[in-house]
Amino acid sequence: MNRFRHQTAIITGAASGIGYTIVDQLLSEGANVVFNDIDTELAQAALGEFRRKYEERVSAVIGDASSIQVIQSLVDCAVERYGNLDMAIAHAGTTTFGNFFDFPRERMQQMLDLNLQGTFYLVQRAARQMRDQGKGGSVLLTSSVIGMRAYPQLTAYAMTKAAISMMARSLVTELSPYQININAIAPGATLTPRTAEEIPQYADFWQSVIPMARIADPDDVAGPALFLLSGAARQITGQTLIVDGGWTSVGADPKQIINKEKSNMT
Repeated sequence: MNRFRHQTAIITGAASGIGYTIVDQLLSEGANVVFNDIDTELAQAALGEFRRKYEERVSAVIGDASSIQVIQSLVDCAVERYGNLDMAIAHAGTTTFGNFFDFPRERMQQMLDLNLQGTFYLVQRAARQMRDQGKGGSVLLTSSVIGMRAYPQLTAYAMTKAAISMMARSLVTELSPYQININAIAPGATLTPRTAEEIPQYADFWQSVIPMARIADPDDVAGPALFLLSGAARQITGQTLIVDGGWTSVGADPKQIINKEKSNMT
């Protein structure tokens, strides 16, 4: 398929996991991609892997995705190397567990900087470029099911992810006049290198409480993400698409999951 031939995308936080898979699928369908990650070693390894398959259609900008300078570099790289910018994916984010009564200001500020400021300014700078090009475009944000359902020890994180969904809805009024659609995707439990390291038997206990009885893998999230970026979704904007196997609808109570996590960690 070549749904994205002659189109260019930028994406943050994409040297591994879901972001990596989105990059790979975009490239496989003809897009040019400029991806970002803060981890230099991971980013360089990912760039090498992508270039072996897709040659010069992929570039990397290494740095902190909460930095406006790094964000502007992503936009500039896309335009300078590939001539245009058609898609922007704000994927970088951090998950920080912590007790509400003792949650430190420093950790809160770090999460706000990346999850909210990084997302906001990536969309701002990308949308400016799309507006000036006069050809429209697509923006995709990464929210989470934790922004929609209470979960112990994740109040601060949940606030940021709920805000991202609201950002997608609110920006319909700002971006629609320029034929730019904006949506969010809200992954549920997904098996990635990071989540596999967080908790022993992560996949086993999550699939026991997900109605579809299986944990997502990055392909399960990347497929819907590409749909929302494609021409087939041009009339969809301001929406958040949940990809969680039904957990937010009828899944187990979060306290049950926390108790299972604790038992697996002992």
